[in-house]
Formats: sequence, C-alpha cells, structure tokens
Amino acid sequence: MLTPVDTHNLSVYLNLAQAYEAEFSVLTDKSPGADGLFALDTLLEGRVTGYLWYENETPVGLAAIAQHQEDEFEVCEFYIVPRYRKAGFGARFAQAIWAQLPGLWTIKQIAGAQYATQFWRRTIASAGIKNMKEDIYQDPFWGTVTRQQLRTDNTVAG
Repeated sequence: MLTPVDTHNLSVYLNLAQAYEAEFSVLTDKSPGADGLFALDTLLEGRVTGYLWYENETPVGLAAIAQHQEDEFEVCEFYIVPRYRKAGFGARFAQAIWAQLPGLWTIKQIAGAQYATQFWRRTIASAGIKNMKEDIYQDPFWGTVTRQQLRTDNTVAG
C-alpha cells in the first residue's frame, strides 16, 4: 500500500533510510557518523516527498520523489528491504507512484548498481511504458550514472 510520509510515519521512513544508506555505502564510500547514523543524501523538504510501501502492516520500502515542475519528477531514493525483493513489491510500489503522479520521470542509478538498473528496466517494461530513453549521464552529485527518462500517465498499472 502506497503511503505518503507525514509526521506520524516519518520515523519509519528514517529507519528504513538508514538500511538503504548502509546497503549503498559500498558504492557511495560513505561511513556512519560517530552516532552510528548515516547522513541522508535526500531530505524530505521543499519539493521532495517521501513515500512508504507497506505489505500488510510491514513497511517494506521507501521512496523520495522530487517534483521539479508541475508534471516533472525524479526518483531520488528508492529502496525495498532485501527480504522482500524479487516478489514484485518494488514494481508495484513504483507503478503506484507513477499512477499517482503522471508526467515526465527521471531515474538514475550510480555506477556499480547494475542490479538497480536491471530492476528499473524490468519495472518500466512491466508497466507497458514504451517511450523510455536510457543513457549514461554525468550527474553533478553522483558522477557517472545510468539514467532512464520516461513519461507516464494515468493508465500505468498500480
């Protein structure tokens, strides 16, 4: 179930974000601070909204979505708890977000995250999106990334 992050579930999002940062630390070369916590690269403020995905009562994923224009969005962070991967939760999560926020989307994966690139290619294809463009892009923050750009509309399965 797609759930926007608000004051009532922000702590759930922040807890999952720590697992996400820890998993990607091998690629980002980040270490936790003296308090044992990772600094988050994407904060839920301004035009960035957080979402959680629940399976029954269990939070199994998070997403941070930036809205650049009225119908232009970017997936800044996307994470599914490893135990719940390869069961379709991630694809349903992404497609539910696209259905709620139709428009032009950008998704990027950092170098070394080929499994994430494969996930996004499968998810885009399973949603029936045929207008996806993919390239290698020099991101000012992340360096070399694989980037997908696509347009969704309200017909995306959710």
